[in-house]
Amino acid sequence: MKTIFAATLASLLATGAIAGELKPLSGQGIALGDVTGAAYYTVEPDGFRVVATIADGESGEPVRVVSTLADGQSITIAVPAAVGERSNDVVISRTGDRVDVTHRPAPDLRAAISLD
Repeated sequence: MKTIFAATLASLLATGAIAGELKPLSGQGIALGDVTGAAYYTVEPDGFRVVATIADGESGEPVRVVSTLADGQSITIAVPAAVGERSNDVVISRTGDRVDVTHRPAPDLRAAISLD
C-alpha cells in the first residue's frame, strides 16, 4: 500500500502540479512541508466528492480526508508546525464547477495570543 502511494505521489509531483485548478478524476499533488500527498474529486449527485491522501514521507501512514463540497464550500488541510513556526495549509475550494487547490501560510497567532 505504501509503495503504491509513494509511486502515485511521485508521478503526480513530477508533473509540477502542486496548486491550481483541480479537474475531475485527475490527481494533483499537494505539499505541506514534509507531509505530501495527492487530491482528486468526482462529481456526485449531492456535490463534488473531494478525496485527499497525505503521508509524512515514504514511511508515514497515509491519511485520507474525504469531503463533499457544495458550491461556495471549502476544506482546509493543515499539518501542525513546530512551536514558534507557521504551518502551511492547503485549501481545496469549490466555486461553481471549478475546484481550486491553494497553498497558504497559516495565520501567525503569536501576535494575537500572549503565551506568558
